[in-house]
Amino acid sequence: MVMWPKRKPVNRRLGRVHVLDVKLRSDQVRRSRMRWGGLAVGGLLGMAFGLFVLWRAGDWALNQLVYQNPAFVIREFQVQTDGVIAEAQLRAWANVKPGANLLALDLARVKSDLERIPFIAAVSVERILPRTLRLRVTEREAVAQIKVAQARVGGGADVRVFQLDVDGFVMPPMDPRLRATGKAPADDVLPVLTGLNLTTLPPGRRLESAQVAAGLRLISEFATSPMAGRVDLRQIDLSAPEVLIVTTGQGSEVTFGLQDLDRQLRRWRGIHDECQRLKRNIVSLGLDVPNNIPLRWLEASASLAPVPKLPKPLRSKKKHV
Repeated sequence: MVMWPKRKPVNRRLGRVHVLDVKLRSDQVRRSRMRWGGLAVGGLLGMAFGLFVLWRAGDWALNQLVYQNPAFVIREFQVQTDGVIAEAQLRAWANVKPGANLLALDLARVKSDLERIPFIAAVSVERILPRTLRLRVTEREAVAQIKVAQARVGGGADVRVFQLDVDGFVMPPMDPRLRATGKAPADDVLPVLTGLNLTTLPPGRRLESAQVAAGLRLISEFATSPMAGRVDLRQIDLSAPEVLIVTTGQGSEVTFGLQDLDRQLRRWRGIHDECQRLKRNIVSLGLDVPNNIPLRWLEASASLAPVPKLPKPLRSKKKHV
């Protein structure tokens, strides 16, 4: 007879109790996590709501105490310019409404609007508490003009005149109604730049051309040269790549090289004075040649040279106003 070993009795109740205990603890942890998660979400929502309320309250207080406060309404609008534009016109372009709040005013917008005007180079806008707005304007000064032929609908062409400042920025001729004096000076005749193949010029943009830059540099240096007040610059031909051909109001044609304009202007003065001493008028002069300068002249009695007008000095440029 075979004897098998007896198994130890298993307490199945204890096993079930252990399983139930584990499930109980798991449910408690889950409920605890959900409770803390709900509290966290509620706390974040409450914080967001509190921040929103604070923001709205701060915005309301800022509007009431600052942006809508009658103590900061603009009472004085100071306008300063270094040019000829009327102050009333500058105020109109600034577009600052009557009764505007000084602190609520967008200074960047005022500056941007004014600097889009082709006649204006730079603008400074300043708040002076409690009620003063100060505007400083640097204007572009026209030193030359360009005539552009534009095709007309139905045939033919119209000639439009544009002006350039010393840096090559394009402007239309200023309407006399924009000027403080109401009219342009009668003797304000600008040199004409010719030889450019252009069909249009964008006002307010800079004309990028080495020849134009050289012609404007000659005009600028001529204004302070020994020849200023002795002849008038009437036309500068830019068609040749290496030279500038100048026609004066006295009937002379003078050729300049693009480099060392100051030295060429001084040589022109020396030759001009010698011709005056000999009672000769210069017909043509080639200053672009270093040696053996070509010169043609006439007897002074053979032609009557017009009297040159006094040069208009260029305004000193201001980088910051």
